[in-house]
Amino acid sequence: MSSLRVVVAPDSFKGSLSAAEVASCIADGVHAARPEAVVTCLPMADGGEGTLDALLAAWGVTAHTVDTVDAIGRPRRARWATSPDGRTGVVELAEASGLPHVSDAPPQPLHASTRGTGEVARTVLDAGVEEVLVCLGGSASTDGGAGILTGLGARLLDDDGTEVPDGGEGLAWVDRLDLDGLHPRARQVRWRLAVDVTNPLVGEHGAAHVFGHQKGASDGDAAYLDDALGRWADLLERETGVPTRDLPGAGAAGGVPAALVAVLGAETEEGAQLVAEAVGLPEALADAGLVFTGEGSFDSQSVRGKVADGIARLAAASPAKPPVVVLAGQVLLPAPLAWEAGITAAFSIAPGPVELDDLLHRTPARLTDLAAQVTNLVV
Repeated sequence: MSSLRVVVAPDSFKGSLSAAEVASCIADGVHAARPEAVVTCLPMADGGEGTLDALLAAWGVTAHTVDTVDAIGRPRRARWATSPDGRTGVVELAEASGLPHVSDAPPQPLHASTRGTGEVARTVLDAGVEEVLVCLGGSASTDGGAGILTGLGARLLDDDGTEVPDGGEGLAWVDRLDLDGLHPRARQVRWRLAVDVTNPLVGEHGAAHVFGHQKGASDGDAAYLDDALGRWADLLERETGVPTRDLPGAGAAGGVPAALVAVLGAETEEGAQLVAEAVGLPEALADAGLVFTGEGSFDSQSVRGKVADGIARLAAASPAKPPVVVLAGQVLLPAPLAWEAGITAAFSIAPGPVELDDLLHRTPARLTDLAAQVTNLVV
């Protein structure tokens, strides 16, 4: 029997397994069914949480750490990385300014900030990199990226010349942006932003109204933050000439791209595609006979720029055009929509009616079992 070449490129199962752990379970299932199979594991991420880990694994480098602050100003130690050649520095916003790190405190939707991420980025610039990759996702704040600018040395001033407080609330009072203290290399390097959404900065589909509630914002808070982000966008355009209100993806991570695109000339990129290229997925797919991916919930968002969507498109464009199978905690996307997106099949790891805690405990075994069963179908 000829060797089956299998690519295993899942996202994490949040709250259960990392992407690397998911990949290992699936690989075990493949080998249980076809011991001779050649399996390539490429843990993936969509540009948000977990992207740093995916790149560390792909590059074979070790993370650095730096003292900074979390989204509500408490001391925190965050990781960052550089590529093997030292040219690219990687900052994952969730490391410093992520929502899980402030889950032990009452939500502060108006005051939470990305300043800590800016302080990490300052350290990365000090390391002499030529470009900075900022992985967006999992943010606890809605500050339009203002905190990152202040972490890099900028000052946001009101009409009296007084610095406004951190957080989205302060954006409603900003009258002037003082960049005199900005890190000297901030505008000399290339900035790339890995995003996993296409939402604009403001409006019905913007950062505050769509994502504010998961950060503790009430309807009133979301409306206030949306107005504040609109004022921020107007100021940025006045100061830099760059419009960001309707920029696709500007609503990611509480509006972070708005500040970085306008002030630092950052480029937004689809996170899943960026990670796929970094880990060598297109090359791995060239002679694959089967592809596994996976995530906690396979739903309508999964085929709109998430990991499964990116893998399906790359597989369709590869010479081998291998079938793509999704293994997920739950499968909510109807089969015709999955097929339309290039997904061959999607299976839930749930064996039947089961409590969530029980399913989380059984996730590794279920992933391995399902992978074995699917592999046995491949001739």
